[in-house]
Amino acid sequence: MELITITLCLILVIYSVFIIQLILGYDKVKSFKRTNVSPKTAFTIIIPFRNEEKNLPKLLQSFSKLNYPYKLIEVILVDDFSTDSSERVCIRWRLEHEYLDTTLLENLRLSNSPKKDAIGRAMPIAKHDWIITTDADCTVNKNWLLTIDNYIQNNEVEMIVGAVVYKTKNNWFHQFQQLDLLSLQGTTIGSFGIGKPFMCNGANFAYTKKLFRQLDGFNGNNKMASGDDVFLLQKAVQSPDFGTEKVHYIKNTETIVKTKPENDLFQLFMQRVRWASKTGSYKSNYAKFLAVAVLFMNLSLVVGLWFVVCSCYNWKILLVLFLVKYSVDYALLYKANKYLLKGKWLLPLASSLLYPFYSSLVGIYSLFGSFSWKGRTFKK
Repeated sequence: MELITITLCLILVIYSVFIIQLILGYDKVKSFKRTNVSPKTAFTIIIPFRNEEKNLPKLLQSFSKLNYPYKLIEVILVDDFSTDSSERVCIRWRLEHEYLDTTLLENLRLSNSPKKDAIGRAMPIAKHDWIITTDADCTVNKNWLLTIDNYIQNNEVEMIVGAVVYKTKNNWFHQFQQLDLLSLQGTTIGSFGIGKPFMCNGANFAYTKKLFRQLDGFNGNNKMASGDDVFLLQKAVQSPDFGTEKVHYIKNTETIVKTKPENDLFQLFMQRVRWASKTGSYKSNYAKFLAVAVLFMNLSLVVGLWFVVCSCYNWKILLVLFLVKYSVDYALLYKANKYLLKGKWLLPLASSLLYPFYSSLVGIYSLFGSFSWKGRTFKK
């Protein structure tokens, strides 16, 4: 039992060091306050989509409410061979909103990554130098572009990472997903604070065409089905032409993009497997070590519980280990919650009890298994 305790404690210490680093880094990313300067940045918004007839109207409606000069906005919608009425929704909206420059394209599949292909399809015809990607199941704040433009005018920057949260209903399944996303968003902000950014979300991601071209776009990682966001970010961070000086996180509540949580457990599992499957191809060694630490920490709690059930281990020791992990996790979640959800009441005890099983299963399965996405199956 002593050997088990030493092993579990060692894993906990390594894990805690990583999370405390992120907590300290979180506070180094300062909030950005928008000033009253005239907007001047022209944006091309690229939205890849597949079978999103129910979600596209809400996204497009949020575009129509943007507090930004329409002459500085271009929208490119890239249809990845939808089998529903998504195309019809786009055409109807474009006819009803002729004042907004909108183009509808059909995707051109060149790789194993439909989303990267879609963005690559739109890039040559994009009229403006600043590209913003978002997803069809999102909605944006009316001052989204206004605040990003303000940030660009105040900083020498070539890539901007923004926050994403779920628009949840009052049920535990949605709240569990929100907590999971909060942890990812907290990790994202913390990693920027310590100068080791490796994570972002393509639902709220901006960069210049200059950066995209100099980095040769997605070339080198287009065998992965997803990762249009994190791989490009890691390329930029490691590039001598850009680095962390030109890659920033924008911390302002008006730039937060809202998206939809999953309503189906299997789809949630497949989504998280898709996200986790990218980890092995990360360019950032820090990100790889962190991912291993997280997997080992959660897996050790699951194995420890098994030992307790088999009467091979003291449950009191395992409880102490869990409470220490819970405390450091909560500190990061608390900070993310304060920014992203305005300090909404948070007590993730039930989710934290389930999370080690969920995280371990996702992590292990992502190493070997395939996943489905938008009606297609992708193999590891």
